[in-house]
Amino acid sequence: MKLLIEKNILMEGLNSVSRALSTRNIIPVLNGIKFDLNNDGLYLTATDNEITIQYFIDKDNIKNIEETGCAIIYGKSLQDIIRRLPDTDILIENFENNEVSFRTPTSTYNFNCFMIEDFPNIVLEEVKNPIKLSGQKFKEIINKTSFACSLQESRPLLTGVNIKIQGDLFDCTATDSYRLSKVSIKLDKTYSENINIVIPARNINELVKTIDSDNELEIHVFSNKIIFRFDNIVFQSSLLNGTYPNTDNSIAKEFKYIIKADLKELYNTLDRASLLTQSKDKNIIDLEIDQNDFIIRASSAEMGKVEEKLVVENQTNNSIKISFSAKYMLEALKMFSKDYVYILLNGEINPIILKEEENEELIELILPMKTY
Repeated sequence: MKLLIEKNILMEGLNSVSRALSTRNIIPVLNGIKFDLNNDGLYLTATDNEITIQYFIDKDNIKNIEETGCAIIYGKSLQDIIRRLPDTDILIENFENNEVSFRTPTSTYNFNCFMIEDFPNIVLEEVKNPIKLSGQKFKEIINKTSFACSLQESRPLLTGVNIKIQGDLFDCTATDSYRLSKVSIKLDKTYSENINIVIPARNINELVKTIDSDNELEIHVFSNKIIFRFDNIVFQSSLLNGTYPNTDNSIAKEFKYIIKADLKELYNTLDRASLLTQSKDKNIIDLEIDQNDFIIRASSAEMGKVEEKLVVENQTNNSIKISFSAKYMLEALKMFSKDYVYILLNGEINPIILKEEENEELIELILPMKTY
């Protein structure tokens, strides 16, 4: 393998694939990035056996390809060194003694390589009819849902994001059993095969970090893995085994209490009140809705009490008292961007539903908390 390439072009590829490098040293070769150079260009690949990322640099973006070949180099050290080099061309060449050199006009770095046969055999397949949607839209969907995934390994399925596709309806749901976030959108095309999968939240969050364009994203679903193709990147993730809980019945269609509140005012009021709950495990806020008065109360044995009132539009004129986690409510409100948000209730023990004005795509759900 021998090629001449600009530092910044190589660095972009290394930054993308390094997200898949193993953080554990159980299998040493998983700390390596595979350089596979052929006449079409350079493929960079990294995997930790849970996710695999492949980045392609076309031959048109390589200054010179003198000799094709393959090498696997310790990724973290390589990435750190290349990042610190000045903007220049880099000559990459590997030798028979299992070394690769990276040379600039002023420096030479020699790296020992892993054995090629030790690297996992990765097959990045395709299906005939992949799901297609905008990369930025997919990124937005995941950012608005994955935060609600569970961090507890005792219920593995809840540590993942559930994606369901039926016809032209794309549903993405995450829950930790105390709160839920769901986005539903219409696709441009109707798909004949129904899909119901769970992707580990850690994996899909790494995926969205690599998406920085609005180009088309292809989703290829298999029995035990999912592959995303966009721009010059292929991203593969394992799937979680099992059937995700049916959460549809948790979201009511009709409500006894419909409250419309200014989003920014509501968030700032809850944010201030939550300062007195930080020493508590559950950050409990007490809410009383009395006609158009929205009264928020919080207390702490160490710091004292707070009561704040804001005026809302109570479309049903009913009164109610309910308690909830300030942390969960604030995190849910961050997902909205319109001026107003709707708070929908059916009673003190029923889920709190949040919806955005003029937006049926996003639903946030928070379970109330008993304070007695």
